[in-house]
This record gives sequence, structure tokens and C-alpha cells, in this order.
Amino acid sequence: MHVQVFLALTAVMSVFTFCLFGIDKRRARRGMWRVPERTLLAACALLGAAGGLAGMRAFHHKTRKPRFRYGVPALLALQVALLVALALR
Repeated sequence: MHVQVFLALTAVMSVFTFCLFGIDKRRARRGMWRVPERTLLAACALLGAAGGLAGMRAFHHKTRKPRFRYGVPALLALQVALLVALALR
């Protein structure tokens, strides 16, 4: 996979994941059906960790849950490491 393709996929997934966090926060405030945590974490794992972390901070959402507080930054670190490995290849 080329670096440009990886970056494009990461950008698309990050925007999608950011929006998911915003939607879930809005639904939480209104007492509506929520986006499952499994879905939020899966989106982060599928190259959307940057958007997930941005969404957590922008919406102050899921910041106290250890699975998100530590898991999303760890996924982001893995994705950055993968990007570096691809760039050095």
C-alpha cells in the first residue's frame, strides 16, 4: 500500500469516526439510541483513530472510559508506526 493511499484512507476514516463521536454525543444528550461502543472502537481501529481522538476532545465524549482513554491513543500510535514503516519501505 502506498503512503498516499494510506493517508487518503486515514483521512476518510478519521472524518467518518469524528462524525460518529459527534452523533453519539448528540444522541446521548437527547436520550436517544446510541452508537455502540464496539462500533466507535472499530472505526478507530480501521484507520480512524485520529478522528476518534479529535472527536473525544472536541465533544468531551468517552474521555473517562479507560477503553477509549488509553485504547484510542494506542491505536493512533500503531497507525502512525504503520505509516512510518510504509514511508521507510
